[in-house]
Parts: sequence; C-alpha cells; structure tokens
Amino acid sequence: MNAHQSIERYNVGERATHAVAALTYVYLLITGLAFWTPALFWLSTLAGGGYLARLGHPWVGLVFALALARMHTAWRHDMHTTYEDRAWRRAIGAYARNDDAAVPPVGRFNYGQKMLYWLMAGGGVLLLLSGLVMWNVASIPTDWHALRAGATLVHSIAALATIGGFIVHIYMGVAVVPGGLHAIIHGRVSEEWARQHHALWLARLRTPRS
Repeated sequence: MNAHQSIERYNVGERATHAVAALTYVYLLITGLAFWTPALFWLSTLAGGGYLARLGHPWVGLVFALALARMHTAWRHDMHTTYEDRAWRRAIGAYARNDDAAVPPVGRFNYGQKMLYWLMAGGGVLLLLSGLVMWNVASIPTDWHALRAGATLVHSIAALATIGGFIVHIYMGVAVVPGGLHAIIHGRVSEEWARQHHALWLARLRTPRS
C-alpha cells in the first residue's frame, strides 16, 4: 500500500443499506415533524401533502427498520466496545480539540461512532415498536389508555433522541472528519486518511490472514 492507494472502507451492500436508512430517515423526519405540531405541517407538502404523508409514514418506517436490521447484521461485530475504545474515551477532550497526536489509534469505528450507532439502533427499535402501536391504535381496547399514551410519549422521545444523533452524525461526517461523507458514498479512502483516523483498522488490513 502507499499513501495514494485507495482502500475499501465500505462495500456496495453497506453503502446501499446506509443510503436507504438515510433517505428513509429524512422522509420520516420531515413527515414526523409535520404531524408533531401544526406549525410544521407545511413540511408535509415535501412528501406530497398531508394525506400521502400520513399514508407513507408508517410504511417508510418499516423500510427504515429493515435497513437498520440489515446494517446491524453487517456491523454488529464492529460495534463492541474494546480496550482501545476505553482509551479513546479518556482522550475525548483531545479529539474535540482536533489534537490528533494525543488521540489513541482506533479500529474501523471509534468509540463515539459506536455510541452514535447504538443510539440510532436503540432509537429505531423504540420508534418501530411505538409506531406499530400508534399505527394500529384502532385495534387496541379503549381502556388500554396507558399503552396508547405511552406509545405516543416513547415515539416522541425516541424521535428527538435520533434527531439529535442524526445532526451529530452529519456534523461529524462533514466538519469534524473531512472525507467521512465521501467514504460512505464512494466506499473508498486513501491510506493516509485511514492512518490518520483509523490506524488500527489499517494495521489489521495489512496483517496477512492465516
């Protein structure tokens, strides 16, 4: 390898799954905010109007859940917390200051990326379960008030949590780690980029497999 040689960071399947998850989440964000408050109902026009937005929101939610499940299948082994992650966590202040020399090397994903992943995955599960209750509310006995009210509350809290995570994800991929967005779209990074941001991952790629 050399500094100018590109390395595959995400394969076609991973990139396609991430794209589906991202696009469906944006749709759900727009339509969900439109339903959340009358002040934002105008957002429904971006999804074809109130009727189509209401019709499409739960179905697109199922597609988003399937994309998350596929993503979990592909990345679950990469998302376990390791000794290196704990060292990275202790140096998070240096990471925030962009003091790369003081940040310990990490594997394919750093601790912050892993925590963001689990936030979105956990939030996605809560959105799915609460959303199914809200979608089929007519089938729920009217005296099950706690389930109805609880589903609405859980859905709102999970939505706000994932919105926060989504904003952080975009900011990190665009501003904090230049090239991160390019990597998930095109799938490849330079060796220099890998050495700077994920040195342990690069080292493992270089290690011959027995």
